[in-house]
Amino acid sequence: MVKKVSAFLLIFALVLSGFSMSDVFAANNATAKLPGNSNPLMDHKLGADPFALVYNGRVYIYMSSDEYVHNADGSIKDNDFSALNRINVISSADMVNWTDHGSIPVAGYNNANQGAGIAKWASLSWAPSVARKSIGGKDKFFLYFANGASGIGVLTSDSPVGPWSDPLGKALVTTGTPGMSGVTWLFDPAVLVDDDGTGYLYMGGGIPNTSDPASIANPKTARVIKLGANMTSVDGSAVMIDAPYMFEDSGIHKDNGKYYYSYCINFSGTHPAAYPAGEIGYMVSSSPMGPFTYKGHFLKNPYTFFGVGGNNHHAVFTFNNQSYIVYHASTVSKVQLGDGKGYRSPHINKLVYNSDGTIQEVQGDMAGIPQIANLNPYTRVEAETIGWNAGIATEASQAAGGPFNNRDVTNINNGDWVAVGNVDFGSGGAQTFKANVASATGGNIEIRLDSATGPLVGTLAVGSTGGTQSWKELETTVSGATGVHRVFFVFTGSGSGNLFNLDYWQFTASGATAGTRVEAESMTLGGTYAGKISSPFSGVALYANQDSAAYSQYFAYPNHNFSLRGASSNSGTARVDLKIGGTTVGSFYFTGTTPTVQTLPNVVHGTGNQELSLTVTTDNGTWDAYVDYLEFTTNY
Repeated sequence: MVKKVSAFLLIFALVLSGFSMSDVFAANNATAKLPGNSNPLMDHKLGADPFALVYNGRVYIYMSSDEYVHNADGSIKDNDFSALNRINVISSADMVNWTDHGSIPVAGYNNANQGAGIAKWASLSWAPSVARKSIGGKDKFFLYFANGASGIGVLTSDSPVGPWSDPLGKALVTTGTPGMSGVTWLFDPAVLVDDDGTGYLYMGGGIPNTSDPASIANPKTARVIKLGANMTSVDGSAVMIDAPYMFEDSGIHKDNGKYYYSYCINFSGTHPAAYPAGEIGYMVSSSPMGPFTYKGHFLKNPYTFFGVGGNNHHAVFTFNNQSYIVYHASTVSKVQLGDGKGYRSPHINKLVYNSDGTIQEVQGDMAGIPQIANLNPYTRVEAETIGWNAGIATEASQAAGGPFNNRDVTNINNGDWVAVGNVDFGSGGAQTFKANVASATGGNIEIRLDSATGPLVGTLAVGSTGGTQSWKELETTVSGATGVHRVFFVFTGSGSGNLFNLDYWQFTASGATAGTRVEAESMTLGGTYAGKISSPFSGVALYANQDSAAYSQYFAYPNHNFSLRGASSNSGTARVDLKIGGTTVGSFYFTGTTPTVQTLPNVVHGTGNQELSLTVTTDNGTWDAYVDYLEFTTNY
């Protein structure tokens, strides 16, 4: 977890302090994440103590809200962790382009987070850990956090990005919880939901006596406790994990039937070679409650890889059958400040097992993970989905139609840019580009391939829309955008300060014609519960699996782009499958209650008379799907 080590002592910041607006650094050049590299995951903001959750084809990273803290003269001081009262969230489907979901305002004590704090009893929110569990047929999400070093809290949600609520109004685990006696620092939660649905929470750290070699070697301050079926209660007493040279940063994962407990080895005293200071050690057990046996270490201190040290914090996860480790390092702050000063940023590298189940040493680097999937430009892409950038920031947006906690890209100055990796335009390419913008000044969006000075395929002129939160969708033609490229949106303008804000963007495939639109309420309804609705639009509600809206369409050509306007009944994500001739050709996803248009490009299907069906097949009882109309255009 978070700390400032001086003579191996930890000083906790338990009193919140105010913090200033984000510091602004030189624009036009990438800061720390250089085009082509995947680490750090982001550099337009900071984030520490990362934890990964895999859900619905995306990796969600939850982080402590590292933010530059200032001295009285305005200079940036060493991280005192007083800004850690929120949880930053990003997600990706391809491990390069990360969507900024903003921050969860966790701590609410003493009017923290400007009164918006969720846990009114908590002053801080350190080192998050998140789990999903199906309860009563519905996916529920549980976010565990540390209130400094004094206890563990939990928030709940129906979505991995919120909204979140505090089900207890107090800490879940305290020093008074059975089995917690002797824990020096009650922090750094790590959660595991086992294959049978049982939850376990791992936590703790610290050295009871840093002057005693025996206490340094066996602090006995790590704990595991079984969670109740509701994930917001505990079942029985905590069990001590005798992790040698334990310091902090509990981690837990399961692989091939074995339970791996991992942690940061402490810095105190003299260590045998098997327990290198500041590295991630691990233990293995056949049971989630232990006993665990020490096996070795697999992640060196960040200083080894990046020339800037500090504490070590990690989490292991599996995505698309590959194991990874997410960890933090002071790479962004090193570039910006010359000295990391204890401010951290998230990184991901591969994790590899030997045939006997032991773990190979991880090789941390800036290259990171190569992009594992291409990005579809023919569906709405949030502007805050960022592969690389220069100069920009993100902020909460008032634009309609976006996801929960929608963001926009702001702090756009002349020469700044945002880029995304491996955009697949297809062989036919794109013919138009549109973006949702808001401006009191205006400028241009230059669309360039492969680099910020690469081939120019289009320019979108942005005039004043009447204000920085007065939104307008603008469109322009593009030419020469075919195949797979990095795409750079380069911002230009003569105004001083912020030229405009950017909410989302989307391309239209070449050859697309004026669309044929079919209203959902004119279709034939099927299933048990499907019915017509008048709000949020005149359309159809699909309430349960196999609910559908269908009609017959004649196709002279076999390739079309299909767009569906719809919404979810709540903050969750609703999925609607498109079937043509009985074959599922794609799925539309709608997050939140504000209607949006989602597009499936280049759908190949049969010709002649075909039945088109909009069908729900993945309903888990947590959402309903609302559909307004289906529109399609022909690709010749």
